[in-house]
Amino acid sequence: VVMIHSGSRGFGHQVGGEYMRGAKKGRGGERSLSCLQADSRAGRDYVGAMNAAANFAFANRQIMAGLVRRNFRHFFGEMEMPSVYDVPHNMAKLEEHGGERLWVHRKGATRAFPPARMSGPFAETGQPVLIPGSMGTASYLLAGTDSGEESLFSVNHGAGRVLSRTAAAGRKGRRGAITRGDLEHAMRGIELVAASTRGALEEAPQAYKDIDAVIEVVAGAGLARVVARMRPMAVLKG
Repeated sequence: VVMIHSGSRGFGHQVGGEYMRGAKKGRGGERSLSCLQADSRAGRDYVGAMNAAANFAFANRQIMAGLVRRNFRHFFGEMEMPSVYDVPHNMAKLEEHGGERLWVHRKGATRAFPPARMSGPFAETGQPVLIPGSMGTASYLLAGTDSGEESLFSVNHGAGRVLSRTAAAGRKGRRGAITRGDLEHAMRGIELVAASTRGALEEAPQAYKDIDAVIEVVAGAGLARVVARMRPMAVLKG
């Protein structure tokens, strides 16, 4: 299994930041009350920009997947490498819940629809749910369940951080909480190719929660069921 975890790069963040600033105007700067009316010009513009960022992210992952397939076939010959699933996160989507049409914004979360809300082969299995751990720990494939309705069919998108990127890697003139030795110890037995040491330190396994404990809570709460646990063999960090 090859897992590609990438999105719209800075584009989606820019879209969110610009429209959040616009939403705050006239509300005294209170972030928790910031909103855009969905049927307003600004609201429609935001949805369009958000969808454009999601499309950019889909294209980005498709290109990387094509490169992965090309390289695998170069070394191992012609082979099937079908996609299991491709899903965006940090998205707002118009859905029906409890008989109402609602905008559901999943920030740091991903959708986990049950079989009844899916079509094609997923009408039997439920929506595939991808929950990555870290570079040095397992990642999980789950599937949506009927009992996930309590959370509007939403689950966490990853293990979740215990250290911010700055806290983990430090900043100019200040050491972070994780050393190169710590990173090497956590990545023993896993091939790591990283564009920079700082980038690797930011994503060190020590910066994340215990993914197995997190999944135990998700499955125990009935938000999704576990399909597969994937252990990393090699990591390419851009």
